[in-house]
Amino acid sequence: MEKIRSTNIAHYADRIAVESEPGLSTAQLMLFNHDLKPVEPERRQWGAWNFVGFWVADSFNINTWMISSSAIVSGLSWWQSWLTVWVGYSLAACFVCMTGRIGATYHISFPVVNRASFGIWGSLWPVFNRAAMACIWYGVQSWIGGNCVYLMIRSIWNSWRRDAIPNGIPNSGTTTVDFVSFFLFWLGSLPAIWFPVEKIRHLFTVKAYFVPVAGLAFFIWAIVRAKGMGPIVHQTAEKQGSELGWLMIRGIMSSIANFATLIVNDPDFARFARKPRDALWSQLFTIPIGFAVTSFIGIIVSSSSTVIFGGDPIWNPLDLLDRFLDEGGAGQRFGVFVISAAFVLAQLGTNIAANSVSAGTDLTALLPRYINIRRGGYICALVGLVMCPWHLLSSSNNFTTYLSAYSVFLSSIAGVMVCDYYFVRKGYLEVKNLYSGKKTGPYYYTYGFSLRGYTAYIAGILINVVGFAGAIGREVPIVAKHIYDLNYFCGFIVAAAVYWALCKIFPIPATSDTWLEVGDEISNFSIAYDQESDAQYDEEVMSGGDGKDHQKGTGGITSKNF
Repeated sequence: MEKIRSTNIAHYADRIAVESEPGLSTAQLMLFNHDLKPVEPERRQWGAWNFVGFWVADSFNINTWMISSSAIVSGLSWWQSWLTVWVGYSLAACFVCMTGRIGATYHISFPVVNRASFGIWGSLWPVFNRAAMACIWYGVQSWIGGNCVYLMIRSIWNSWRRDAIPNGIPNSGTTTVDFVSFFLFWLGSLPAIWFPVEKIRHLFTVKAYFVPVAGLAFFIWAIVRAKGMGPIVHQTAEKQGSELGWLMIRGIMSSIANFATLIVNDPDFARFARKPRDALWSQLFTIPIGFAVTSFIGIIVSSSSTVIFGGDPIWNPLDLLDRFLDEGGAGQRFGVFVISAAFVLAQLGTNIAANSVSAGTDLTALLPRYINIRRGGYICALVGLVMCPWHLLSSSNNFTTYLSAYSVFLSSIAGVMVCDYYFVRKGYLEVKNLYSGKKTGPYYYTYGFSLRGYTAYIAGILINVVGFAGAIGREVPIVAKHIYDLNYFCGFIVAAAVYWALCKIFPIPATSDTWLEVGDEISNFSIAYDQESDAQYDEEVMSGGDGKDHQKGTGGITSKNF
C-alpha cells in the first residue's frame, strides 16, 4: 500500500512539475528550469525602445506623482524639491544600469546573479526577501489601483459612494464599495500575468502612449481651471543653511529608495535585451527624465488645486479627481473617467513590472521544480489579495516608513552584487556553474553559502540600524540620523567595501585579473552532467586558478581553470 501511495504521489508530482531539461540531478532540479536558464537568442526581444517605453510607462503612477510632495511639505521650494528628483533618479538610473548590465550580458535573472556572490544556496535568503516584499507591494499597489477603479465607476454611476451604499462587511477595516473596487482591479490584473516576460513589453508600449497623454490632459485641465499654476510655484524655501541641505539630501534618498526594489531586480528584464547596449543608454536617460516630468506635473496640478478648491494643496491626484466629481457635470465625469482609466493602466503596468514579474522570478528560484514565472506571479497576486492590504495602510502611520527602510536591506544586496561583478570578478562569470550543486563548484563556497557575501550584507545593514531606530521615533545621536539620511549609499558602500576587502584577504575562485565578459558565448545552454560535462567539471582541475583560461563548451560557458 505504501508503495502504491508513493507511486501515486510521484506521478502527480511529475504532472505538476514545470518545464525543465531532462537528465538533471536532484540538486540541479532545485536550481534550474526554463524560466531560470539564460535567455536563448530567440527570446531576446527587448530593444532599446522597449526599455524606453518600459520606464516611461513605469514613471507615471500614483507614487511618482506624489514624490515631491513630502519635500515641499517639509520646507523646500518647488524647484528645490524638483531638483532632488532629478538628482535622485539620475543616481538611481546609474544603479539600475550597473545591475542591469549583468542580466543583459549573461541573460540571467536576479536570483541566478545572486548565486555568484551569496552562494548557490545562500542566494535563497536575498531572493526570499525580495519575493516577500514584492507580494506585499503587489497588494498595496492593487489597493491603490482599486481606488482608481472606484473613480471610474463613480464617474458612470454617481451613487457608487461610501456614504450611499450600505457597508455589508462591517468590522473588516474596509467598506463594500472599496473592497469591490479593489477586487475588480485585482481580478482584471490576472490576465496580464499570463503572458511571458518577453511579450509583456507590449503592455508597456501601450501604457507609454496612453498614460502620459492622459497625464498631460490632467495637467492642462488643472491649469485652465486655476487660471494659472497656483501659489506653490511662488513659494520660497522655509529652511536655510545645513537644515536645507539635509532636507535636499533626504529628498534625493527618497527618490532612490523608491527605486530600491527595481535596482536589484533589473536583470529580470535586462536579460531579454538583444544586446547589452540596448539596456544601457535607454535606461540611463529615460529614468531621470520620465520620473522628473511626472513629478513636475504632480507639483503643478497640486499647486493649482489650492486655487480651484482653496485650502491646502491636494497632493494625491485621486483625491483631486474625487473633488472634481463632487462638482458634478457630464464633462467633469467624462474627464475623470478617462484620467482614472489611465491611472488604472499605470498601476497595472507598475504592479506587473515591479512586483508580479519580480515575485514570479524569485519564487521560481525558491522552488524551480514546480514554480515558473507565471505560477509565481499568480501566487504573488493571491498573497496580495489574502493579506488584506487595507489593514496595512490603515493600521499604522509608519507603514511607509518601514517600507522605505527596507531599502537598507536591498542596498546591501545590491552593494555585494555590484562589487562582486565589477571589482572582484571583473565581469567574468561561469554561467554553467551557477546551476551546479556540486560541492567542488566555484560558487558553492561553504555548504553552499558565501560567508564573505553574508558578512558584507550584514555590515551594510548594521551601519543603518541605529538611524532606523531614530526614524521610527527613538532618541538616537544626530550622527546616526545623518547616516540614515544617506541610508542607501551607506548600505551600498559599506557592503561593497567589506565584500571587496574580504575577497582580497580570502580570494575566491572563478575570477579574472582583467575585464572579461564572456556572455556572448551563451547560445544553446545545457547543464546536464554528461560525460563531457563531467570531464570539464573535474574536481582536481577546479581547485584553483585565475579564471582567465576559458573555453566555449557544448553546454554553455565552462572553464578549465578557476
